[in-house]
Amino acid sequence: PGKYVNVGNYGVKRPYWIVSAPHEGILEFCIERVPGGEMTARVWTLQRGDMITVRAKSKGKLWLDLRFAAHLMVATGTGIGPFVSMVRAYLQEGRQGHTFYLVHGARYPEDFAYQTELTHLAALHPHLVTYVPVLSRPAEARKAEWTGETGRVSGLVTQYIKQFALAPRSTQLYACGHPGMVREVKERLRQGGFRVQTERYWKA
Repeated sequence: PGKYVNVGNYGVKRPYWIVSAPHEGILEFCIERVPGGEMTARVWTLQRGDMITVRAKSKGKLWLDLRFAAHLMVATGTGIGPFVSMVRAYLQEGRQGHTFYLVHGARYPEDFAYQTELTHLAALHPHLVTYVPVLSRPAEARKAEWTGETGRVSGLVTQYIKQFALAPRSTQLYACGHPGMVREVKERLRQGGFRVQTERYWKA
């Protein structure tokens, strides 16, 4: 859980995070369509029966460190994917004693991939999972009906650390997504004594 593999189509390859957990029978990826993106343009035209390649070995710097009781997972866009995999695997294994706080930033409400699943898991396991979707540009008209959290996730992390009463000794932090967000979260929280695992976007 938390890793990525290289996916290819006729010579073009890109790394994509695996959303499915190890116990699941399929490989599931969270992929955002990027205008002009060389790989995503191909993905959106694939038909049943078309060929893609998937590298057999997974890679990545994110891993679920269960030596810590609390896990604060900060993501933007498709960066939520590896954290969904981690939570699915943890719940499937029937573990107890850890808590997961997922803070997910996006520009538009429709960009919250896995919001339905994470909201359901938070309701089903309130003592294990907390999910906070955050809109970065609430003033735009298409978000007029949004009543949830707003702002940049990198600027809200300190607030949620206080709200969830998280301490460096018992908390592992993770940041995955836009390079600027990842860099800001890493620099800000390491100053507070937290351990931070990070992963950033790649080109489309």
